[in-house]
Amino acid sequence: MELLEGLKAQIEGKNIRIVLPEGTEPRILEAAARLNKEGILVPVLVGKVSEVEKVANENNFDISGIEILDPANYEEFDMMVDSFVDRRSGKATKEDAQKILLDENYFGTMLTYMGKVDGMVSGAVHSTGDTVRPALQIVKTKPGVSRTSGAFVMLKDDTRYIFSDCAINIELDAEGLAGVAVESAKTAKIFGIDPKIAMLSFSTKGSAKHDLATKVEEATKLAKEMAPELPIEGEIQFDAAIVPSVGQQKAPGSEVAGYANVFVFPSLEAGNIGYKIAQRLGGFEALGPILQGLNKPITDLSRGCSAEDVYKLSIITACQSL
Repeated sequence: MELLEGLKAQIEGKNIRIVLPEGTEPRILEAAARLNKEGILVPVLVGKVSEVEKVANENNFDISGIEILDPANYEEFDMMVDSFVDRRSGKATKEDAQKILLDENYFGTMLTYMGKVDGMVSGAVHSTGDTVRPALQIVKTKPGVSRTSGAFVMLKDDTRYIFSDCAINIELDAEGLAGVAVESAKTAKIFGIDPKIAMLSFSTKGSAKHDLATKVEEATKLAKEMAPELPIEGEIQFDAAIVPSVGQQKAPGSEVAGYANVFVFPSLEAGNIGYKIAQRLGGFEALGPILQGLNKPITDLSRGCSAEDVYKLSIITACQSL
């Protein structure tokens, strides 16, 4: 709750607009009604007005005053079509765009790209691909960032960690891992975490010889070149990264070893397993995934998310827009 209150304080009074494209999904409507009532941010729903209001009424959600945009009747649709065609640089005709932008995720992403809203939260009923694909095609990654990535904020009592990439890239090269490290540090700062970054491996400082460990070692060097002001250690095993006595034994003199709070996993396989072990066995709450490296904040919900998850991730997405 302390973390959430801190995030709310960052965005309060700034009228940050977050689009929720899945306007007929009850979990989305419950979160939107709560956000609207509290006045933390300005939720914008997508869908046919009659259908959205029908679901809201059936579930006793008060969405009065919330803007509902219907792609089929959006007054600036023609402008959006032209903008989409231009952004796709010949990969879509005007006729293609008129069909594509009726899709709520593409429509919501274009609202974000055009600055009509400040960010988007979707994925309660859509796959990760359905949410991320429009983001990569339209919003695209920041200059110098080759790939987007997915981070989780791991919470337990007063403890906060960042785990990434746990959601998007099955495997990255050294440059990609370095980019994830730098973007994860930016995510950490949103949550009041002073980042100390561990580039995880099954090896610590050459204790094992393998191409996979060498890749993480190279990623560490690249990350330090990209952001020399950040404390980054790698390659390093998890125990050496988080237990001070082990860290000083395996990586003596390191300012990160034993005190890391941002963990960059070497693959999606490792990251996905790692965050779920911490969640299910360690009792950590996993907030995310938070998409990193995009020009505008877009968040991909889990299809198993709750209304509470939508509420929290909408606030986080608003903070990313600052």
